[in-house]
Amino acid sequence: MNARDELLDFIVSQISGTALAGFQASDSARQRVWTLIAKEKETGLLPEEKLELDDYLKLEHLLVLAKAKARLAGGHA
Repeated sequence: MNARDELLDFIVSQISGTALAGFQASDSARQRVWTLIAKEKETGLLPEEKLELDDYLKLEHLLVLAKAKARLAGGHA
């Protein structure tokens, strides 16, 4: 088992499938991501902005995996 899988197992065991399914980033966080994506396409990002966007995308991917794992485990996500 790798570190990602251990973290996913922990998240799924500690957060209900219903809570995982219902989680959404705040409007301001989503707007910030869309702003970064648009800027990346138009003019490019500063290094710290690129890191911020990359971090968000990694976290989003982890959340998708956790939701799927909870669904497979019967967690109603």
